[in-house]
Amino acid sequence: MAPWAIWLVVAGVLAIAEVLTLTFVLGMLAGGAVAAAVIAALSGPAVLQGIGFVVVSGGLLVTVMPMARRHRHLPPLLRTGSAALVGSRGTAITQIDRHSGLVRLGGENWTARPYDDDVVIPAGAEVDVYAIDGATAVIHPANPS
Repeated sequence: MAPWAIWLVVAGVLAIAEVLTLTFVLGMLAGGAVAAAVIAALSGPAVLQGIGFVVVSGGLLVTVMPMARRHRHLPPLLRTGSAALVGSRGTAITQIDRHSGLVRLGGENWTARPYDDDVVIPAGAEVDVYAIDGATAVIHPANPS
């Protein structure tokens, strides 16, 4: 078997192993094996193939791995607008039932309705926001009795 074909088989095995393990390291080594296959296809000597494998694999590991680590440790996306209110706590301004009600959330007054249509929340009660439905906060009592 030709040396370039051997390097391609090695690259394929490393790529398959990468897909199964998801470590990113084996993928970088597969890239180095592809570089060695190109050198072998251009009739480069075995020593040059080995150097090409080490240099390309090392270069990929040094450049790509830090970027992958930074990307993996990014904070979660920030929720903004009305989506940021979901899970927050507010205070019922008026009695809240399935037909009407007002709640104070983040310094603003919102129309509100209870998550459970049978629940009536008295004015002044602490509430948790379950969802935002258009311009209406869907809430439930923070301390149900």
